[in-house]
Amino acid sequence: MVKAIRIHKNGGPEVMTWEDVDVPVPNDGEALIEHSAVGLNFIDVYHRTGLYPLPELPWVLGMEGAGTVAAVGQDVTEVQVGDRVAYAGMPPGSYSEARVIPAHRLVKIPDSISMETAAAMMLQGMTVSYLLHGCYKVQKGDTILFHAAAGGVGLIACQWAKALGATVIGTVGSDEKADLARSYGCDHPIVYTRENFTERVQEITNGEGVPVVYDSIGKDTFDGSLDCLRPLGTMVSYGNASGPVDNFNLGILGLKGSLFLTRPSLMNYTAKREDLLAHAERLIDMVTSDKVTVEINQRYPLSEAAQAHIDLEARKTTGSTILLP
Repeated sequence: MVKAIRIHKNGGPEVMTWEDVDVPVPNDGEALIEHSAVGLNFIDVYHRTGLYPLPELPWVLGMEGAGTVAAVGQDVTEVQVGDRVAYAGMPPGSYSEARVIPAHRLVKIPDSISMETAAAMMLQGMTVSYLLHGCYKVQKGDTILFHAAAGGVGLIACQWAKALGATVIGTVGSDEKADLARSYGCDHPIVYTRENFTERVQEITNGEGVPVVYDSIGKDTFDGSLDCLRPLGTMVSYGNASGPVDNFNLGILGLKGSLFLTRPSLMNYTAKREDLLAHAERLIDMVTSDKVTVEINQRYPLSEAAQAHIDLEARKTTGSTILLP
């Protein structure tokens, strides 16, 4: 048996329990991973609260981890025992000292990337990959708006977009976060607690608006984000930290300039192994070439994952956060 964070019902951080769980022998196509580090992401909160239902309860939380392959089942060709690997995506279950996972979801990690970095970068980094290369292909000379620019996804996105030759406008919640985002490539941090981000975007772009907005906040920023777009612009709503957007009238997209709207997920963009590897390899290249640095600003013992959730929801965290078994 191993220790893991599991929930027996949906609710607040208090439903997360540190308990013994069985780890099965890997079946055909599966691998047993001994975790060195586990990533913390907002989707874990959605699973805990029930906004995104888990397969069943009780269930171990967590969508991201890095570690060493300890055993493999029959017909596993993707990895072998001893490999350094990382993963991000379904099925949940990373908040554990060890777990069994389908081997086709695993990506080998080069020795030049630490296990902590690997655990912190996979979900957020591959998210940035599909955002900047899939939902809207960011080009040199583009000016983009990225909400939560000082968060884990945001700091990676600022660096990545700058490497592509874009100008980055980012929203943040404080002057300290503005300084952090600026140091990672955000050209125009906007402190949304005292500035109207829609008005500032129009000022920065001389009234033209931006071709794309990346919004993980949800209901609090959705309407304002649409008003930042130029005609034929793309609204990428990939999260809802402030709550889901309800009762949206599609006709508004036409009134505001024939806008495009997408609600993407990493799971769809990496469903096929070839797509998973393409995004992972692109991310690994960005990290090993030093174009992207993964900022790990918080580390918690895995047993204290509930406190990590409290801090994440209170927007006390910056950059990436990892849990250590």
